[in-house]
Amino acid sequence: MAYQASHRYARISARKVRPLADMIRGKFADEALDILRYQPHRGARMLEKVIRSALGNAQDPENPQNRGKNLDAERLIVASATVDGGPMFKRIRPRARGMAFMIKRRMSHIHVTLEDMDTV
Repeated sequence: MAYQASHRYARISARKVRPLADMIRGKFADEALDILRYQPHRGARMLEKVIRSALGNAQDPENPQNRGKNLDAERLIVASATVDGGPMFKRIRPRARGMAFMIKRRMSHIHVTLEDMDTV
């Protein structure tokens, strides 16, 4: 059973979050949270929140996927953690001799999928 969560339109470049996603992919969910807790990056906080949201989705008794199941957080594995590029804010910066440079303020979409250890 897969439990998903995502943070769309995160105000950080996907390139800054992807190494963190690579670091936690395939690990247990609680171990991934421990790894991210000690990372100094701002993207680690965002990824941590998405994993916590996926854990909340997995433990929600109102979720139709969880009927009659008693899920343990230690049995969930980060099956996939993907960071895709999102839209960009485009700004113009004036430069010398009347030229202009484009500044792209990038966004990203962070998706995390947790699966039970038995189904992996």
